[in-house]
Amino acid sequence: MLVFSNPVGAGPLWFNDLATREGTPVAYDPQARAFLPMPPFCVNRERIGCNWIAPEEGAFCRACAMTALAPDPEIPNAIENWAETEAAKRWVIDNLGRWHWFRPEDPGASPVFHMLADGHTLAAMGHGDGVVTISVSEADPVVRVTRREALDEPYRTIIGHLRHEIAHMLWWRLSLREDFLVAFREMFGDERVDYTAALKKHYEQGPGEDWEMFYLTSYASAHPHEDWAETVAHLIHLTDITDSFVATGLTSPEMPTGHKWDPYSEPDTAKLIHVAASLATGINHVNRSMGLSEIYPFVLSETAHRKLAFVHDWLRRGAQGR
Repeated sequence: MLVFSNPVGAGPLWFNDLATREGTPVAYDPQARAFLPMPPFCVNRERIGCNWIAPEEGAFCRACAMTALAPDPEIPNAIENWAETEAAKRWVIDNLGRWHWFRPEDPGASPVFHMLADGHTLAAMGHGDGVVTISVSEADPVVRVTRREALDEPYRTIIGHLRHEIAHMLWWRLSLREDFLVAFREMFGDERVDYTAALKKHYEQGPGEDWEMFYLTSYASAHPHEDWAETVAHLIHLTDITDSFVATGLTSPEMPTGHKWDPYSEPDTAKLIHVAASLATGINHVNRSMGLSEIYPFVLSETAHRKLAFVHDWLRRGAQGR
């Protein structure tokens, strides 16, 4: 994620800022990728702290307009958890906008979000026909840790889960192209294999003993759809870790020299992943100094590299499939 210029004073602005350090209200314009010091602000600014601009006074911003269902405010902590989930969604939508997805120049459908809170029953999560359903309750750290343990996904985060579920929506968009489906099945396998039966087998029997040779995560081994979604999420993880590193002015001997390198514009997947993995290794070590979890502890096999390159190629083509 970029670090942004302050339009009315000194000091940088960060992606989630609502005001400058002097207290001047600002809002993010995702089209210009810049902060503006004047309205119209998103109508959700006061309710959930949305910091994006709106097309007109009293309207939703581009990201909030994608949310068709909001959580029941009567459920405890629903609004606070929704606010955190929407902030993560804005981050991921802006990540994908670097490859021209879900922007005005994108001729295809944008995702529709159902943001639900867990009440007496758990909110089902997933994607179907362009609709992404998210349980905002996972913004609660206790709920998130409980589900991490239950699902054996120790690095599950709100932003990571949104990247995964939006990846399913991207597959749905790309699957309208016959050339994509042929190439996808050659790389990931036939997604027409019974999904429900595959997940049941995964949760009952676990992954194969050699899953790390072929998949980024054990969950990716459950079905080609999940392999795709996990691979897309990891490509965005690695690209955005690298982009955020560059944006803060940090340097590494592994990074390309001679110009201001933009990881989202890098066409060479091998170069991007090499730099990203080296940076993640260093940041993992920094986190250990504070007793924190490693941010990216995953092993990238040769097969994983090929899958990441496949995903990188299709996402970089952008929403128009060039």
